[in-house]
This record gives sequence, C-alpha cells and structure tokens, in this order.
Amino acid sequence: MPKVRHYADLAAIMAGLMWLVVYWSISLSAHLGNLQPTLAALLLLGTTVLVTFVHRPTRVLLRRYHVRKRRTEMWMHILALPLFLAFMLGITFELIFAPLGGVQKLLLFNVMATAGWLVFIVTLVAKLATHQVKQRRKA
Repeated sequence: MPKVRHYADLAAIMAGLMWLVVYWSISLSAHLGNLQPTLAALLLLGTTVLVTFVHRPTRVLLRRYHVRKRRTEMWMHILALPLFLAFMLGITFELIFAPLGGVQKLLLFNVMATAGWLVFIVTLVAKLATHQVKQRRKA
C-alpha cells in the first residue's frame, strides 16, 4: 500500500480524534458550567489547523485524493451516523423512560461519536489487513 494511503489513514484518525476532543470538551463544559475546557480544545484545534495550512509539506499532502476520501469516511463515522443514532435512541429513551436534558443528549451523541470513531479505526485496520493478504498472495 502506498505511503499516501497510510498518511491518509493517519490524518483521518487524528482529525477524528481532534473533533472528538472538542465534542467531549463541550460536554465537560456543560457539566461543569465552565467554558475553559471548550476553549482549550478549540485552541488546540485551531493550532493544528493553522499548522496544517501553513506547513507546506503537510498542506500538499492533505490535498491528495486519498486523504480527502478518508476524511469523508471519518466524518460519516463520527458525525452523520452518530447524530442519527443518538436522535433515534434519545427519542426511544424519552418515550419509554423519562425526558432527557441537553447534557444527557450531548453525552449520548459523544458516546455514539466515540463508538463510530473506533469502528472507523477497526475498518481501516481490516482494510489494511485485507490489502496485506492480497499483496502476499500476489508475491
């Protein structure tokens, strides 16, 4: 497998991790009633984005097709599907038990997004293993 795909996988995993840190910091800020965890996570995210746009080798690397494709897959795993699942589970829980507050709904989304990110990592590992097996069979 070319190095570009490995870099793409690593970039997507790190981007997903950064966004999960932001999501969890928002949940922590809502629980504590303090804005500092969210500001710290946003500062970390902003610094990473700034370095990504300013550092030329990283900027050139992140323009490539495989990186954009992996990032799109990552967004599907940590945003689109968890939003839908958290919405459905939240409605089901509210119908069966009791209404959920905003912090509980956010926590449900965070748990779903973290699970989606872990599934994304397992998917990438499975793709890598499959590709390695195919290469060994050809050799």
